[in-house]
Amino acid sequence: METDKLNKVAGILSDNTQNTVIVTHENPDGDAIGSSLGLCQFLRVCGYQNISVICPDDYPSFLKWMPGNDKVIIAFNNFKKAKSIIGEAGLIFCIDFNDVERTGRLEKPLRKSDAKTILIDHHPQPADGFDLVFSYINVSSTAEIVYKLLKFIDQARIDKNIATCLFTGIMTDTGSFSYGCNNPDTFAICAELVKLGINPESIHRLVYDTYSFERMKLLGYCLSEKLTIIPGFNTAYICLTQKDLEQFNYQEGDTEGVVNYALSIRNIDIAALFIEKEDHVKISLRSIGSIDVNEFARKFFNGGGHANAAGGKYYGDIDKTIKYFESAVGKYRKGKFKTVQTLKQ
Repeated sequence: METDKLNKVAGILSDNTQNTVIVTHENPDGDAIGSSLGLCQFLRVCGYQNISVICPDDYPSFLKWMPGNDKVIIAFNNFKKAKSIIGEAGLIFCIDFNDVERTGRLEKPLRKSDAKTILIDHHPQPADGFDLVFSYINVSSTAEIVYKLLKFIDQARIDKNIATCLFTGIMTDTGSFSYGCNNPDTFAICAELVKLGINPESIHRLVYDTYSFERMKLLGYCLSEKLTIIPGFNTAYICLTQKDLEQFNYQEGDTEGVVNYALSIRNIDIAALFIEKEDHVKISLRSIGSIDVNEFARKFFNGGGHANAAGGKYYGDIDKTIKYFESAVGKYRKGKFKTVQTLKQ
């Protein structure tokens, strides 16, 4: 991390009287929540009183045990309050997204704000318009960047609660250290967090071993009834309608990680999950190796993310979405990936 940027943010944070807001992207995940709560608690330890964490919408219950969760403002439930807080802010941290359009209903208030903005993120191609940018795509997670930033400012103030939140961010964004974690720094940071007294085994159980019975039944249904392979394109997908979700009493977060099961099939290197919403279809994409689903999502689904994990939206019914996806995969394979060896089914 550039020393001049670190010194600038340290200077900005020396004023703990300013109204400060931490904002996540839509459908916040473990990295977004863990990074935001860890940063928020650090600033409180530093004497910040007027500080808020705002999420555009709600997030899964398996993330709501983290220290500081009870203070998070969900804009979907209280948009007027969220908008007012953003309007009065002097400093805004943008956490785990590369463009304010990723904040959904908070985009307009953020664009209207005169506050100084600091972006902390690890997604490629960050947009312009931020006053200070900490964007590094070669790190495991935004939580890892936040840790390095806090360590530079005042390592002694990083306590067990802060460490717990940041470890959760790193753990979830690497799929329990199964991808995106080939840098030794990631494990060195986790070792430092463990030294602060966190319990990795307990954290893992709280995130991954607290699913509902209905969620497990939904997973079984996805694999037995909804999993489809596109012959010749080494691609698999799962498609869920609103009726499917209602059948299993769907709760926010119940489909988290489901797309990865499709990618577990031998010779499959692109996986997708389609979830029917009121006015669009939400798409989650995963890939292996050199298959760049970030580029795919940007090109075909007005989305983005990482090279091997991305998402997007399609404004049409779910049948049209699937047809469009199958066509897009065919075009993309024949074009961008024409030099990639086709695997045998």
